[in-house]
Amino acid sequence: MSPGAALSARSGLVLLRKPEGVTSFRAIGPVKRRLGYSRIGHAGTLDKFASGLLVVLAGAYSRLAGYVQAGEKLYRGVVRFGQETETLDPEGRVVAEAPSPSRESLDAVLPRFVGSIMQAPPAYSAIHVDGVRAYELALSGRAPEMKERPVTIHSLEILAFDGRDAALELRCSSGTYVRSLARDLALACGSRSHLVSLERLRIGPFKLEDATSSDDFDPDSDLRRLSPEEALALGLSTASLPARLVQRFRNGVKLGRGDLSGLKAVSAESDIAVFEEGADLLGIVALDTDYLRYRTVLSGGEGFR
Repeated sequence: MSPGAALSARSGLVLLRKPEGVTSFRAIGPVKRRLGYSRIGHAGTLDKFASGLLVVLAGAYSRLAGYVQAGEKLYRGVVRFGQETETLDPEGRVVAEAPSPSRESLDAVLPRFVGSIMQAPPAYSAIHVDGVRAYELALSGRAPEMKERPVTIHSLEILAFDGRDAALELRCSSGTYVRSLARDLALACGSRSHLVSLERLRIGPFKLEDATSSDDFDPDSDLRRLSPEEALALGLSTASLPARLVQRFRNGVKLGRGDLSGLKAVSAESDIAVFEEGADLLGIVALDTDYLRYRTVLSGGEGFR
């Protein structure tokens, strides 16, 4: 096999540090080119003005995007009170103004936004409304109807407030829009606002401090595999499969619960990340009575190398 062919066969994940001012798609471009692999994506888009952690998934690992995307997020951001923009970020035009709130009024409304809440996504977002992206409708001059949906804010703290800008840190569920949170915080205390900066520090078990930049990405050291501990932190159960059954698993042959060992269950309903004993992730399964139901299989030819 040629070096280029060997490189393109690699699968794994990359922790990438996205800078401000570039799209998530553009940020992963150098990684895609150096891997020589067209099958690459990321879990959890960051807006152009935002920075922080992107989890890039290459090759067969792209099938894990939904599990990584579902991981809890940790953000730090700065909310600027007094003006609301159409995009709820620094790139949009100002559409409403109001006096900035006091620190006391901010502290008073903050508890309303912790726990399970209903949140309307921004009009300028990639959510589909009647089969069309919301931002496409907004750009065409039509106001999309953004229906509220449940999200969870696990913690929310004001780190600093100077009378105009509030630095926030929050832990939240997948699907939470920090731009919407900034808007709703301001409205709750009789003001208006937009988000002027945002940095993502963590997705599930993956931390920004362990990430590399696009320019520094090295396929030999920065492309890595998912560990059983990380799978558990993403809400997956984990189990091992003996080497003698690995090829049968890769071929999708019917296997039973008894073929697994060392099962660590997050819950009775959680999917199971199956690892070869002492080695790599083989795929994701669910339990169907006593048998394994395959969710996705990372075949030998596409596995991490």
